Amino acid sequence: MAEKVRPVLVLSVPFTDRDRAVVTVVFHSTALRGSAFEVTVGVSFLKTGAFIAQSIATYPVTRAIRKLGSLTDAQLATVEAAVFGWLGKK
Repeated sequence: MAEKVRPVLVLSVPFTDRDRAVVTVVFHSTALRGSAFEVTVGVSFLKTGAFIAQSIATYPVTRAIRKLGSLTDAQLATVEAAVFGWLGKK
């Protein structure tokens, strides 16, 4: 059975040929639980849901399928703050 394709927010900087071709991502979900680590961001290219700061992972860049859109700086900062909170870095 194939893995489910799900939207993610890429939280990585550009890399060079000497670096590993990987990106760190935060998953987006429509199945919400009311957690403090769910960050709701209203954008037209995603269904109603939230980025889950507890669901971060690193994958090879080859797993990326396509870019759906971009967050504003303020929206990105909100997700980053939740991820840092989850990692104990407030």
